Amino acid sequence: MTRDIRASTITTSRIRTRVLTCGPDGGTPVLFLHGNLSSATWWESTMISLPAGYRAIAADQRGFGDADPDAKIDATRGLGDLAEDTIALLDQLGIERAHLVGNSLGGVVAWRLIAEHASRWITVTQVDPGSPFGFGSTKDAEGTPCWDDYAGSGAGLINPEFVRLLASGDRSTDSMFSPRSMLRTALLAEPRVLDREDAIVDAMLATHLGEHDYPGDAVESPNWPFVAPGVWGPNNALSPKFTAEAAGVVAAAPKPPILWIRGAGDRIVSDASITDLGTLGPTGVIPNYPGADVYPPQPMVAQIRHMLDAYAAAGGTYEEVVIDRAGHMPFLERPDEFNATFHPYLQSHG
Repeated sequence: MTRDIRASTITTSRIRTRVLTCGPDGGTPVLFLHGNLSSATWWESTMISLPAGYRAIAADQRGFGDADPDAKIDATRGLGDLAEDTIALLDQLGIERAHLVGNSLGGVVAWRLIAEHASRWITVTQVDPGSPFGFGSTKDAEGTPCWDDYAGSGAGLINPEFVRLLASGDRSTDSMFSPRSMLRTALLAEPRVLDREDAIVDAMLATHLGEHDYPGDAVESPNWPFVAPGVWGPNNALSPKFTAEAAGVVAAAPKPPILWIRGAGDRIVSDASITDLGTLGPTGVIPNYPGADVYPPQPMVAQIRHMLDAYAAAGGTYEEVVIDRAGHMPFLERPDEFNATFHPYLQSHG
């Protein structure tokens, strides 16, 4: 069956943005949420590969791609803006219930959507989602903060050279910090050139930039690494200062079934993430590391599993699937293995 991606601009009660669709208008809806530094474009091959009878939908989330550049993320609401944008899109399309799929930041939005709008989801598939406690500055499976001001999380984490190359539209591999280099070496388990790599890099370069967007603002802190989250943009919204969805997910009613797919080689969402200052601290990259007893690597995978075990104990169900030789986006890196799990899961529920 040949499928085509259709792009349109849709204005909801909250935002105007680009929306990609694929499949019959009357098909069972599958809604995809992309991650940080990406756009709906990253989901295109997954959308096209869905079995017959499904309608794939993916929007550029606020702060990315062709979303309204004037629509900013108020980080003090965590990822509430993005979650409410998602519900507004479903309402605009006249969709009451859908399968929900999230990756990375999109997965953290999905945690929020389970907590606040559980009845809207037939199933939820989480693909290397961020921790329900956000990114950075927590030390155990329960999400205990390293510091009371959450220093070490938020926009202050972001490498300024990477931001400079993003802003310049760099499509080369001349620097290890270029978007293309980061895609190949940090996001994938094995350095390689993905199918449609140029389109994927273009989507990275379409990230909205600035103190109110990416990377966002930051404030000084007396605590190592001496910077704490500001109040704007996706990176601050991911700080555990503003994002803590675990309790809401566990308490959700009804409880949609959850499929958790992760790459065995994911170095971003990991118990030793290469972008977590708790991992980088012992290397001396940032001076005055206070030690692992104060600021250990965030156990992101352990946090997700701890929450999902509690979800199951409270009456929900989840399944964890690990894909070998895959990193942060197994749907792009190992699509056959990903679809071999994802498609039967959709078909076995609703």
